[in-house]
Amino acid sequence: MSMPALAVRTTCPYCGVGCGVTATPQPDGTLAVAGDAAHPASLGRLCVKGAALGETVDLRGRLLQPAIREQGELRDTDWDEALGRVAGGFRRIIDEHGPDAVALYVSGQMLTEDYYVANKLMKGFIGSANIDTNSRLCMSSSVAGHKRAFGEDIVPGCYEDFELADLVVLVGSNAAWCHPTLYQRILAAKAERPQMKVVVIDPRRTATVELADLHLPLKPGTDTWLFNGLLAYLARSGAADPGFVERHTDGLDAALKVAADCADPVAVARACRVDPALLLEFFELFASSEKVVTAYSQGVNQSSAGTDKVNGIINCHLLTGRIGRPGMGPFSLTGQPNAMGGREVGGLANMLAAHMDLDKPAQRDAVQSFWGAPRIASKPGLKAVDLFRAVEEGRVKAVWIIATNPVVSLPDADQVRRALDRCELVVVSDVVANTDTNDFADVLLPALAWGEKDGTVTNSERRISRQRAFLPAPGAARADWQVLCEVAQRMGFDGFDFASAHAIFDEHARLSAWRNEGERMFRLDGLAGMSRREYDELEPVQWPVMSKGEGSTRLFGDGRFAYADGKARFVPIVPRAPANATDQDYPLALNTGRVRDQWHTMTRTGKAPRLSNHVPEPFVDMHPQDALASGVREGELARVSSRWGEMVARVQHGGGIARGSVFVPIHWNGQTASHARVGALVNPVVDPVSGEPEFKHTPVCVQPFAVAWHGFILSRSELALDDAANWTRIEGGTHHRYEVAGRSHIARAAGWARKLLEVSDEDADWLEYEDQGSGMFRAAHIVDGRLESCLFVSRLPDLPAREWLGGLFAPEKLDAGDRASLLAGRAREGGAPAGPTVCSCFGVGRETIRIAIREKNLPDVAAVTACVKAGGNCGSCVPEIRKLLAETHVTQ
Repeated sequence: MSMPALAVRTTCPYCGVGCGVTATPQPDGTLAVAGDAAHPASLGRLCVKGAALGETVDLRGRLLQPAIREQGELRDTDWDEALGRVAGGFRRIIDEHGPDAVALYVSGQMLTEDYYVANKLMKGFIGSANIDTNSRLCMSSSVAGHKRAFGEDIVPGCYEDFELADLVVLVGSNAAWCHPTLYQRILAAKAERPQMKVVVIDPRRTATVELADLHLPLKPGTDTWLFNGLLAYLARSGAADPGFVERHTDGLDAALKVAADCADPVAVARACRVDPALLLEFFELFASSEKVVTAYSQGVNQSSAGTDKVNGIINCHLLTGRIGRPGMGPFSLTGQPNAMGGREVGGLANMLAAHMDLDKPAQRDAVQSFWGAPRIASKPGLKAVDLFRAVEEGRVKAVWIIATNPVVSLPDADQVRRALDRCELVVVSDVVANTDTNDFADVLLPALAWGEKDGTVTNSERRISRQRAFLPAPGAARADWQVLCEVAQRMGFDGFDFASAHAIFDEHARLSAWRNEGERMFRLDGLAGMSRREYDELEPVQWPVMSKGEGSTRLFGDGRFAYADGKARFVPIVPRAPANATDQDYPLALNTGRVRDQWHTMTRTGKAPRLSNHVPEPFVDMHPQDALASGVREGELARVSSRWGEMVARVQHGGGIARGSVFVPIHWNGQTASHARVGALVNPVVDPVSGEPEFKHTPVCVQPFAVAWHGFILSRSELALDDAANWTRIEGGTHHRYEVAGRSHIARAAGWARKLLEVSDEDADWLEYEDQGSGMFRAAHIVDGRLESCLFVSRLPDLPAREWLGGLFAPEKLDAGDRASLLAGRAREGGAPAGPTVCSCFGVGRETIRIAIREKNLPDVAAVTACVKAGGNCGSCVPEIRKLLAETHVTQ
């Protein structure tokens, strides 16, 4: 009898909250996943994405063998040939054109150990700082703001501060969807202390607003006016802490001089396009609350003024001395699981390892001597957007892309396609075989995924946690650090003979203390010299770690900052609008971001059926009056265009967006939809300090995307839909779902449908129904009594519910009633459709919840949970349930 598998404690691979996960492989090959109650970041909580991790670890779509492109086609090869091609290509280009002719573009999905080796290779041995990361796209403005204010990239607080605060201000953060477990901690703290206040500052009325006591729907891009106005108000109202300012800061007079232009709250309210009464209410709340946490995320960072926005927030905390103590401080909510770890090892093009700086000769010498490197980068490298411009221009001739998908995620993404198409050598390391970026790879290298790789990550509160392996390496896949080390050795470099991730981490920890007499706060002295067993058993710990097992919960509590004089710096902020203004041709401001149940470009979350039903298609959310002016209608397809590109999405009126703005999610790509890469639209303007792109404000226009018919397909096999004008693919578990539309009239529907569903057998078990007058056509293909595929087409987008049809793929044999219901487009049992999924954990639809609220007069979320289970697991859907409660009670 085989022994049951033991649960492995590891860390979630999604957002920067860094939740603890227990993973238990099951005898049937599945994976049981639960929250780790002992992990201090999450205390047993998981969001729906984390809870669904067990559905994403199969090998469907995995890249399992190295491949080389020859004459336009990829062919499988072995590691020896693949690594020879990479090392030889990089060495030849460096010898001919110098070290700045090659580059690495890496990712916040990498483990710290992988990141460390990549940075060591590029900056210390190749000798160029041309290594940047997709963290440039989400957190680099925070890094720059921290360094300007504190002298080092430091997040001073911890998650406990959200529970201890009297006021939590969430700026540009839809935490309910993007950092759900942290949002649940705030929600629980507020339930325990109702006097605690929450303010949400966001142009959209997001799910997070359902928690708020006050919502400021400011005009996109006006955060600097708001926080300059707050700084002036705090100084004028007596909320400043003069003793703290005098002893621990410098530069207040200059900051207040500039902020004086925002001293009139009415003028600030006008600039921010908010109600002056609401603005003053916020100012007064902030001034009167000693314990204030101001948490911000991409709505602040992703801006051409992102660094200034960060410093505007920090200025207000420095003025009041509300920093470094329990329940107070500015807090950067990190987007990726290891964006912080990448910053620790110098993964950005303008940094050195261990929080050392490229522009300081003594620190360059320290890193070079520690590594025993033949050279060291002496100037900043190319940041992400500039890097791919240099690739297109031919200045960078070889690029190695690791664990990221820049053809989808970068701004002006069509320019990235052009760049990679022209690049002499493109190397891609990835876990999946097919991505928009992999299409351009000359060498494709299979990497280990979550559950297979082993190392550490650092979350938003500086907490280092272990990601542990509990699955075998599939196929020929290898850890990124192993591949990087072998390429380095083949290029003739010493110092890359690491035997394990543990050995890399030890070097990383020792470097943090190297020639560090206290001038750098990032230190891992207490983690240096660990044995392999100690590393394997490492418990989550917050840096700096000065002695074994002793982390640091908060920093700056003693008033000492990282500048040589120990003082923080106020930064004068001159407000400026987004770089590209809307105009007559492009009258709407595009905002981009995540949806609740998906992550990045969906290579992992897109595999989990329960995560696909909440928001199954790309959409453009817009105000009804803007839709009317644009000639588009809710539920229909529209073309969204900017000066840089275009996409197609379904129009939605979510009810939370102001006139003049639209919102489009970032997740869809060429593998999941035909025309939905929103990155192609986004303008390439970046923050002049951080290099972070302006993802939150691109002028666009919205126009009708006229089609002759709408439809959907459910099929057990994947289909080629090249003839459809627009399509989206959704994972259904037992089947694939395709939402499709076409521009040409369907002349012979039966023959067209057979071709589309790849049914060539004339004697196939085939059902069809056609009403030419209404343009309706339905067909189903049945094999051995089981539903193989079905197709529904209409001139209008109003089509049968997909949920019950998907259920017909489960039976081994359809009966006569099932066959009849297929063609009728109605479930046999009758009853109302469940509607779009609200609770992904239990598969509860919107209409199910509405009917329960209405018929049983349910008063609150707890009653809804007791009745239909929704909201009873991870809590990610609770804001939507609250909204449904409010809407249903109003209609009654």
